[in-house]
Amino acid sequence: MRILIVLALLLAYALGVQAQTPPASASTAAPPASGTASSWPQHPVRVIVPFPASGGTDLVARTLTQRLAQELGQPFVVDNKPGAGGTIGTAEAAKARPDGYTLLLTTSSTHAISPHLMPRLAYDPQRDFVPVAHVADAASVLLVTPSLPVKTVAELIAYAKAHPGQLNYASSGQGTVVHLNSAAFAAQAGIEMTHVPYKGTALAIPDLAAGQVQVLFDALPTGLPHVKSGRVRALAVTSAQRSSLAPELPTLAESGLPGFSSVTWFGVYLPAGAPPALVNRVHDAFARALQSPDMAESLLRLGVEPAKPGTPAQFGAMVQADSARWAAVIRQNRITLE
Repeated sequence: MRILIVLALLLAYALGVQAQTPPASASTAAPPASGTASSWPQHPVRVIVPFPASGGTDLVARTLTQRLAQELGQPFVVDNKPGAGGTIGTAEAAKARPDGYTLLLTTSSTHAISPHLMPRLAYDPQRDFVPVAHVADAASVLLVTPSLPVKTVAELIAYAKAHPGQLNYASSGQGTVVHLNSAAFAAQAGIEMTHVPYKGTALAIPDLAAGQVQVLFDALPTGLPHVKSGRVRALAVTSAQRSSLAPELPTLAESGLPGFSSVTWFGVYLPAGAPPALVNRVHDAFARALQSPDMAESLLRLGVEPAKPGTPAQFGAMVQADSARWAAVIRQNRITLE
């Protein structure tokens, strides 16, 4: 009997120890894929671009990631996920693991404009992302038809006030940055113009040249060739400072609209939850790429100006200010996507 009791006690003890010992699979689980921030990247990095291949954002992403791959020794794979103004790819990036191996390279469209035009977005630009790096800016140029008897912004405003409602302005579509720039300009200038949306500014240029529409805010790289050919006339740029792509053109702020500043910014995000050390590591990698000797020239060839790297916090604050400004323009002009 005593032997049975002793055996029972030994068996109970053995079972208790086994129950308290964690399974081998748990104690030997693999560490997160990201490893430590200082060792990032240890394998290829996916960079989601929520716009089509060969577009402006895609070309900026490929230019920068080629440099990152050279410096960091790992491939950076650009993954184009276009659709719905960039919101489809952005929503996919929001769901990725915050381990540094999925980045989002996007523009003001997805984070400062769409949230005010699409209330049912599948992502929240502030809740679902961590700002990492501001990498580039693209200004627009104010174009007019050559038949319009104006050569300066002041003359355009005076003409519009003398002919209220008689000027038509083209855009690349309802709710696009071209539309919003025009609405913001008209509001600050105190003039009335009629909106004529097109499916892209390229389709609007012939009508602008022919005088069917009189005003267009186009991207500098696509608008300047038509200026040089004499088809249209350029009056000013939308950026806060003169553009190195067209230094002869004044800014709108210089031209009688104090404080007017509008650019399409390009920036890098990580999904929410990325640790601060990793955010800083990714930010520093992009900052070094931007400061490399030939990067400015490469980006300028694409029609964009390299941004000063700043900090992730400064980038986030800039985006919030930009978002608030566009929200006001959209609300005041009652702009919808209908």
